[in-house]
Amino acid sequence: MGVESKELGVMGRGHDHAGHEHGDDDAGHDRATHNHDGHDHDHSEHDHAGHSHTPTVSAGNERVVLIGFLLTAGFMVAEVIAGLLSGSLALIADAGHMLTDAAALLLAWAAFRFGRRASDGKRTFGYMRLEVVAGLINAVTLFALVAWIIYEAIQRFMTPHAVLAGPMFVVAVLGLIVNIVVFLVLARGDKEHVNIRGAMVHVLGDLLGSVAAIAAAVTIWLTGWMPIDPILSVLVSLLVLRSAWQLFRNSLHILMEGTPGNVVIEDLSKALVAQVAGLEAVRHVHVWSITSGKPVATLEIVLAEGANAAMVTRAVKQTLKTDYGITHSTVEIVWDKGGASCALTPDAVP
Repeated sequence: MGVESKELGVMGRGHDHAGHEHGDDDAGHDRATHNHDGHDHDHSEHDHAGHSHTPTVSAGNERVVLIGFLLTAGFMVAEVIAGLLSGSLALIADAGHMLTDAAALLLAWAAFRFGRRASDGKRTFGYMRLEVVAGLINAVTLFALVAWIIYEAIQRFMTPHAVLAGPMFVVAVLGLIVNIVVFLVLARGDKEHVNIRGAMVHVLGDLLGSVAAIAAAVTIWLTGWMPIDPILSVLVSLLVLRSAWQLFRNSLHILMEGTPGNVVIEDLSKALVAQVAGLEAVRHVHVWSITSGKPVATLEIVLAEGANAAMVTRAVKQTLKTDYGITHSTVEIVWDKGGASCALTPDAVP
């Protein structure tokens, strides 16, 4: 998956804070700069009470997910009853999918809710990773749902069941309308967020399930051919399986601290040396995401002879922010060209 492993205890976590400059730059905020034991901290998005990463966006995501949950859970009960009464596997599958949708949306809401909590001494990045965990669980539940539907379809092929086409059609149409409304509500959130994307995958799969149920109901009504019900259920399940795999892979990549898709470590290192005056070399680069859309980086830099340490470091941070969207970075200066890093003392900063 293109995951670059991070060396624990070297950079990022567990390294000596006495010799690095660490900051979150934001052009839209006043930046407070202060010095602790010889290293500079730049703060903008980052505050001491917690990493307050775009609370407005998070609150908007939380709201649309909650609305989606209420709509989905409300109709799911009706669809379960209708599926059992009509004997339709397509409806039962769609109802089961709506149940997992409701659970996934509720989990996503809880993740956004708790994810906005401030960081503390034990969780220095707060609870933002809960959003990614929720996305991973959503993918796993989709895998389980697909397996169940395929199993039920096989049983239906072996032992055909009569299906009431009329009630099946009415409920499927109502389900399609509800799913379209929920999908449009979720589309108002941050569609690039892994958790919102996961919820939309669930709802899209359910929407396709409603379309399949409508097609099965019309076919049974016109021809009386019952096998169409389990056949369409399996086809929808295979479409959902593809989306579930993508969601699973993306969530796992973040949890494994893989490099974000827009970052190639070798290219980043070369770009920094080429663009930042006074920068001789870049070493031990690590870039990963705390949650979707929140990349962080740690790296060591070697200064050219006579270069201004503070200016070079700030230029590196600005380049990381502008070119790669990395607003939280830790840059450590290597004073010994042989490779050992030393503390940046107050005397060393012009």
